[in-house]
Amino acid sequence: MTTTKAATRAEQAPRAKPAGEAKQSLGARIAARAGGGVMRVFLVLVALFWLMPTIGLLLSSLRGAEDIAATGWWKIFTAPSELTFDNYQRLLENSTITDSLFSTVMITVPSTFLVVVIGSFAGYAFAWMDFPGRDWWFLVVVGLLVVPVQVALIPVSELFGSIGIFETTFGVIMFHTAFGLPFAIFLLRNFFAEIPRELLEAARLDGAGEIRLFTRVVMPLGGPAIASLGIFQFLWVWNDMLVALIFADSESPPITVALQQQVRQFGNNIDVLAPGAFVSMVIPLAVFFAFQRQFVSGVMAGAVK
Repeated sequence: MTTTKAATRAEQAPRAKPAGEAKQSLGARIAARAGGGVMRVFLVLVALFWLMPTIGLLLSSLRGAEDIAATGWWKIFTAPSELTFDNYQRLLENSTITDSLFSTVMITVPSTFLVVVIGSFAGYAFAWMDFPGRDWWFLVVVGLLVVPVQVALIPVSELFGSIGIFETTFGVIMFHTAFGLPFAIFLLRNFFAEIPRELLEAARLDGAGEIRLFTRVVMPLGGPAIASLGIFQFLWVWNDMLVALIFADSESPPITVALQQQVRQFGNNIDVLAPGAFVSMVIPLAVFFAFQRQFVSGVMAGAVK
């Protein structure tokens, strides 16, 4: 009886882990924690390094022209009295910059809207509608992705000049829309094609037509991809200078061209250029952060699918 109880107690007692296994587990935990901490520090340093030009531009826009010419922007940490908003006041009084911001909005918003709308319809058609030559037309769209903008500048300029839209806001919108559509169609077609066929067939059985199917089923499911496309197109058009320099109206150029002209004509007016450049940069950043969640959802959905 005593032997049986001793054996039972021995079986119920917790078994000690080998010394090597315990040390390895402790070391693995320490390495994992240390590695995570080092990675976080590294990512923070990378983020600060990436934001340094933006921070420098912001601080420069808050200093006077004499201070900017005398010392670097980091001097602001030892002399905070140099901070002033006079540069932004002069910026608002500069009609060239304010008009260029309005022109940039008038170009960017329609270009983004047209690319998103037309690309959504075309992507749905290529993904779920049968029509003659569908696959061949889609190959043409894919082939247009490799056509550089520089190749089309001269022929498109001649075409726009012949129809009377050269150096007009409408011409710039048409150019950005035409060159943004191939990528938009390619992206949305591949995303829409991953929607389960059973879901669309169930909607058709309930009496939904193509328009209702597109607006009530496909568009809500494709929201992340459409938001990602809108962010990309907005950033591309807003930051463009080559197309705007050639096709935009010289009397009302976009902000990128206006800043370039200010540098060329008044090389020492850094007190206007710094706040103008910061405003030009902060607007697309605000748009990106406003739709950041949709953008990440679209990227993750595309990665999973």
